[in-house]
Amino acid sequence: MSQGITPVCVDRCGTVAIIGRPNVGKSTLLNALIGEHLSITSHHPQTTRHRILGVLTRPTVQMAFVDTPGYQTQHSGVMPRMMNRAVTQAVTGVDVVVLVIEALKFSDSDKKVLKLVPEELPLVLVLNKVDLIQDKPQLLPFVEKVQAERDFAAIVPVSAESGFQIEALIDTLTPLLPQAPALYEEDTLTDRSERFIAAERIREKLFRLTGDEIPFATTVEIERWEETAHAKRIAAAILVSRDSHKKIVIGAKGTRIKRIGQEARLDLARFFGVPVHLELWVKVRSGWANSEASLRSLGHE
Repeated sequence: MSQGITPVCVDRCGTVAIIGRPNVGKSTLLNALIGEHLSITSHHPQTTRHRILGVLTRPTVQMAFVDTPGYQTQHSGVMPRMMNRAVTQAVTGVDVVVLVIEALKFSDSDKKVLKLVPEELPLVLVLNKVDLIQDKPQLLPFVEKVQAERDFAAIVPVSAESGFQIEALIDTLTPLLPQAPALYEEDTLTDRSERFIAAERIREKLFRLTGDEIPFATTVEIERWEETAHAKRIAAAILVSRDSHKKIVIGAKGTRIKRIGQEARLDLARFFGVPVHLELWVKVRSGWANSEASLRSLGHE
């Protein structure tokens, strides 16, 4: 998504895939790196379902970060299979890979994700959530332990939530990128459409405001999009698999869906920089999450 054509000249440019198991903070890290809330976040595992590109342009470097779904090792089905495919495709044709794990945790699931990365690719290990560690001296033996797993180009402790060490991570990644001209215009943020961004922001509010009541099989479909230079009108359907889920999303006397719409509308107005009129309703479409054709029509790759 770009606001215009602005030539940009940089010394280094390349793509960086961000991978890891679910809930390690990959999307929060992407947002911290590019300085914009692009990739949606929540405490639910598997919030990110798509490959999302976020572009950071500095005077001497342009980095195209590819956020990926959490790699699934405990769930099966059409959607998890497509999400895993997005991860394996992301590490093909990039210049650098960032593997995100939680500091002081390196599980068998992390090791499975590590094995996806070709040996010839520069690999940076990010230890996220270091702000949650009370006993910081534990980090040193942990780093020594994980160093035995792979010849990492670097190991960087960060807190994506607070922004701690984000600049240090950017400085670490810069020399690993090839000397090349910019791939994107200076004001490009992502290659995703505004419709995609809107659907994702609505889904984020849905996840955050329904807690654990709504299962994995919930998504958002933009049904109507109208815009002028000064406003946008968006109509979207929240898709669920069962009538019982529809009742949960709507809430008592429509209070929950009203709140989802209010928070999403305010969020989208801030992001787009114009007033947004948002209409939401809930539709039951059973089996949509088990059909690859349906998932592709909803933007899954």
